[in-house]
Amino acid sequence: MGQRVAHDRPLLSGFQIVMIELSRGKSRLTILPETGGAIGVWQLDGKDIFLPVSNEALAAQKGEAVGAYPLIPYSNRIADGRFSFNEQDYDLAPNMGDHPHTIHGNAWEKDWTVAHQGANHAVLTLDHVPQENDTQWPFTYRAVLSYLLTENTLDVQMVVENRDTVDQPVGFGFHPFLAAQGPATLSFEATKAWLTSPDGLPVQAVSCDGEWSFHAPRNAHARFIDNCFAGFGGQVVLDRPDAGLKVTVEADPIFTHLVVFTSPDDPFVAVEPVTSMTDAINRSDIPDRGLHVLKPNTRIGGRMRFHVRAV
Repeated sequence: MGQRVAHDRPLLSGFQIVMIELSRGKSRLTILPETGGAIGVWQLDGKDIFLPVSNEALAAQKGEAVGAYPLIPYSNRIADGRFSFNEQDYDLAPNMGDHPHTIHGNAWEKDWTVAHQGANHAVLTLDHVPQENDTQWPFTYRAVLSYLLTENTLDVQMVVENRDTVDQPVGFGFHPFLAAQGPATLSFEATKAWLTSPDGLPVQAVSCDGEWSFHAPRNAHARFIDNCFAGFGGQVVLDRPDAGLKVTVEADPIFTHLVVFTSPDDPFVAVEPVTSMTDAINRSDIPDRGLHVLKPNTRIGGRMRFHVRAV
């Protein structure tokens, strides 16, 4: 049975971080239910598969380094934290330092509940019930997050249920930091890439040709990328020849978009299977934006697998 233990690094408030540890064979995974349901560490035979990364701008993570976390009930940015839905205007509070746009939903800001835990699997739940004039998210929802670890695979499943009395706009995804120290190549299929403004909002879609094609493996550290790709083919391959590892990400068809972050200076690559484009809630003119509207008491979900192979 996996152990629920206190992390040995205290929070800024002085409290200990609660951590769940799962294991299977040479694979080890830690989960931080009170830090947004995030994964702390995933290692295989002592090698990082997910690299723990801290971001001071994400204050709700309390300075903790995380290897991956869920994006619910929207992914990436909502422009200026403002949107209109069913003739109602909403304003969300900034949640990324002084950045003008709200980012990655609010599930990563919440304490999750451990509903079930075994030696190599865990199920977490989150019930968000907005208070009056809630500035995180104005609708009631339940999210369920499942982690299943095998010797060389991590299976992640998530479900979002609308528990409000009105329709609710929903998008979701997952934000892993794939360790990529040293040489690494990245490949995946997509139909178009969204070019962005300096503050990360989509401004123009271009075909995935030339510099935006990842059909053939490309150097993952060649240039800075922080873009959303549409028409995602459902599979990403990260090859790390010096580490002797190849990581394949397989995502359900509901994840029609992929957000990619790479930088020449960072020892990781973030590849985020998501259901919708950035700022989808404000882009009703984009037919394939990927926004889902849930009726009360209906749910939506998806699954992705991270498979590690020695090469």
